[in-house]
Amino acid sequence: MTQSSFKIAVLPGDGIGTEVVTPCLDVLNAASAKTGGFALEYEELAAGAHEYLRSGEALPKATLESCRSADAILLGAMGWPEVRYPDGTEIAPQLDLRTELGLFAGIRPARLIPGISPVLADPRAEALDFVIIRESIEGLFALRDEGKVVDNREARDTMVITREVCEPLFDFSFEYTRKRKERGGRGILTCVDKANVFTSMAFFRQVFNERHQLNKDIDVGHAYVDATALNLVRRPWDFDVMVTENMFGDILSDLAAALIGGMGFAPSADIGKDHAVFQPCHGSAPDIAGKGMANPTATFLSGAMMLEWLGDKHSNEAAVTAGRLVRNAVDAAFKAGIRPYEVGGKDGTAAVTAAVLSALDSAKAEAA
Repeated sequence: MTQSSFKIAVLPGDGIGTEVVTPCLDVLNAASAKTGGFALEYEELAAGAHEYLRSGEALPKATLESCRSADAILLGAMGWPEVRYPDGTEIAPQLDLRTELGLFAGIRPARLIPGISPVLADPRAEALDFVIIRESIEGLFALRDEGKVVDNREARDTMVITREVCEPLFDFSFEYTRKRKERGGRGILTCVDKANVFTSMAFFRQVFNERHQLNKDIDVGHAYVDATALNLVRRPWDFDVMVTENMFGDILSDLAAALIGGMGFAPSADIGKDHAVFQPCHGSAPDIAGKGMANPTATFLSGAMMLEWLGDKHSNEAAVTAGRLVRNAVDAAFKAGIRPYEVGGKDGTAAVTAAVLSALDSAKAEAA
């Protein structure tokens, strides 16, 4: 049954998170109005480093419960370097949300927006478009609250890989690659690991190969994470979709963001069986917070991913169309010459937002 009204939990968070979320809502509303067929209802919720200073809770129970009941969650950025837990680690409620809501698949697209100059000097870099799927709730992050320092002489953290998480992760990755192939992707899923050294990674690869037997229509590859880092710089156009462990995905997705202009262009989604969080890959950026310099593009593209996910999940083609309109409007704004600070321009949050909204307004209305 088609759902036509969606409740969105909005967590602006800290620093520039609060500056990029508000214009994103304007863009989402404009896309919704353009297509018709669905409505968005927002509930703004408190979480983050400054909420921790205020209340002693980085992710208040009431916020978490509202997230559980929402159709989707839109997050800005969380954390502040000077605000830390007693053990010295930073405030990161976004990680808590992944664990609490079972968000095992972290989608990190890397697509060069038309009009942005590629970092690499090869003509093939101009069409750069690949995706990293990062396992998001275990791996080296699984016991992040249980690391130990022994007698002030050594510290230990533990890598955890389970079949319970890997099987749905790989099934999701195969289906994601299949859908991407239908839209013009190459249909290749690469398992990135360190199976030549670690037992946990050999098991990760084993389960991947088992799930491939159920998805033989998709071509697969295998790569070690160190070689992958090398080839993302040398030949990133060789990749289509990659699936990897949590920490490896954390590192590789930042490398991927550098290839497309920076974190301000890198959207993300963390998806589970019932819930999903959408947020830009960047952090709270204390150095530019409050200056109107933040690039909201990654947040807009995360919002587009949210609309498409809602549309697919709830059989609402208007929402899928609206997501596509947002992405097209971003492309049009950059083709027309808008340039944020991180790529040498002088266009801040307001200017980028205005350009995208203008492009949306000029777009042909697409009813579902």
